[in-house]
Amino acid sequence: MGIVLNQSFKNTVTTYFSFGLGAINTLFLYTNFLSDQYYGLVAFLLSAANIMTPFMAFGVHNAIVKFYSTFKTKNSINSFLTLMLFLPLFFIIPAAFIGYFAYDTIVLWLSNENKIVENYVWYIFILAVSMAYFEIFFAWTKVHMQTVFGNLMKEVFHRVCIMLLLFGVYVEWLTVNQFITVLVGVYVLRMVIMKLYAYSVRFPKLKFQKLENQFSILKYAGLMIVAGSIAMLILDIDKFMIGLMLPDIQQVAYYSVAIFIATVIAVPQRAMHQIMLPLTAKFLNENDKVALEDLYKRSSMTLLVISGFIFLLIILNINQLYEILPEKFTGGLFVVLIVSLAKLYDNSLGNNNAILFNSDYYRMVLFFGVLLAIMAIVLNAIFIPIYGIEGSAFATFLAVFIYNTIKIIFVKRKFNMMPFSMGSVKIVLVLIVLTSGFYFWDFLFHPILNIILKSGLLGLIYIVLIYKLNISEDISNQMKKYLRLK
Repeated sequence: MGIVLNQSFKNTVTTYFSFGLGAINTLFLYTNFLSDQYYGLVAFLLSAANIMTPFMAFGVHNAIVKFYSTFKTKNSINSFLTLMLFLPLFFIIPAAFIGYFAYDTIVLWLSNENKIVENYVWYIFILAVSMAYFEIFFAWTKVHMQTVFGNLMKEVFHRVCIMLLLFGVYVEWLTVNQFITVLVGVYVLRMVIMKLYAYSVRFPKLKFQKLENQFSILKYAGLMIVAGSIAMLILDIDKFMIGLMLPDIQQVAYYSVAIFIATVIAVPQRAMHQIMLPLTAKFLNENDKVALEDLYKRSSMTLLVISGFIFLLIILNINQLYEILPEKFTGGLFVVLIVSLAKLYDNSLGNNNAILFNSDYYRMVLFFGVLLAIMAIVLNAIFIPIYGIEGSAFATFLAVFIYNTIKIIFVKRKFNMMPFSMGSVKIVLVLIVLTSGFYFWDFLFHPILNIILKSGLLGLIYIVLIYKLNISEDISNQMKKYLRLK
């Protein structure tokens, strides 16, 4: 776990810094510098691009991680990487032609409820291609155990740029239309920088030679399109369908603020995932079940402890946070609560996703995922017209809960491993007790000061409980190291 903790710590610091920037952008700059309608438009465009990204990437970023370590000669590695570079074009080029000839039909569908979308439809395609190739070049560096710079580009770069652009709108250096155009350019630039870094790690030598396991690679990549689209659907279908089904696109903005607050819980998983993915693939390729189970349990416990604390900070401070936001953005309390629970459950699975998508059982997982993606779409279609953004949050929660439960059962049956232990029970009890004891109590000062004081007190109590109950060996060792405890 040494390399996992080392790079995960660096990635976590980077990711939390980026979420700090994202918090400023999402909660304060977007809400004050852009109109609700244009904020909703930006969120809708990015959600639509995220949904398209797995198709544009053609599963290549997953295939690189799974198969790279199986190639041992320079010729085979070069042939493999050449295939990975050009494979996405087999989807991107036809998609571009379809978009060109069916443009009017696509525009009519996307802008049916909100006409403001119709002038920005091509931006979705450009964003999706840029995001897809960024992930491919990031995977290129992951397999060389170089995740820190990629994580910096993935989490920090575009948020810094967006912050500068929003200030540009505020001081009237940019119009809103120019802001959206330059925003798309930022994602393109991010992809180009990641490409240059990936090539500095290993410069590609184009070699068009058929690989022995080429069919297996193509089949895996094709199935990963489905897997990636399922993951993105669960993450972004809610915002996309809100923009499609509700006549006021600003509802996407209100929902995005609530979702962002809850999504902070996912930061530790995102940071640790970057290094757990290649390690999990390595253990599976080497059939090292002992190391795999150890990584499964440790990653689950570490993520549950860290994300549990973030869950407490969010839930116990949400009322104070809403007091400092514009009033029209404060109607998402239920959204924050229900999505936070879904994210906490998601984190508790540890490297479950990495195990499934790098194993020989990914076909059945994809089958379950397709059913759940369909369920998410159907539930959103049912609940959004009736309950609005709260209905969408509930639909997303049900989809994530069922999907994760199926994945736990599947890994148990096929690998005879569970991510949970008695430590998991202890941390859940700690969360219940602290939530019950702190939710209805606040300091009587300014909301920002209340949040700081309450978070500090909560953090002190939480650290003591985690250490005294010895819930996580890895967390306890880090506490002893950095806090000089005995």
